[in-house]
Amino acid sequence: MLKTLSFVLPVLIPSWRFFKSIEPSPRVQWALFSERNLAPIVWQEFRPRPLAVTRLSMVLRLFWNPSWNDALFVVSCAERIQQDPTTHSIQEISRRIQSDIEKMGMGVTDKMLRFRLVFVRREGGALVQEIVFLSDAVPAAASKT
Repeated sequence: MLKTLSFVLPVLIPSWRFFKSIEPSPRVQWALFSERNLAPIVWQEFRPRPLAVTRLSMVLRLFWNPSWNDALFVVSCAERIQQDPTTHSIQEISRRIQSDIEKMGMGVTDKMLRFRLVFVRREGGALVQEIVFLSDAVPAAASKT
């Protein structure tokens, strides 16, 4: 019985000792711009977290939450880019941004897209943003290949 309990207990009460350190995750921001003007107008947070969540939503999220799983994947891609940029991670984030832009119904056939990774920290009473990565420009409309 004790042996069985020793196997089940770590599943029910996980240990967080596997983290070497706890550090902030980079935030993903994106911007659209025209091919002629390479300076983006407004940087937007990619999939910002809701300001409030109902209790029913919280309970349902315990059992079904594919959007949160996808958000965690984007964070892991962003962390990989911050440590060692790979084409795969950059393309995965770009694809998801392009998909969200398409779902919003924005006319972006002639627009370019860039994303950046930003760390936000508090210094005194002010929030300071540190840009750790800026992607190359890609067409905002996802290719249908």
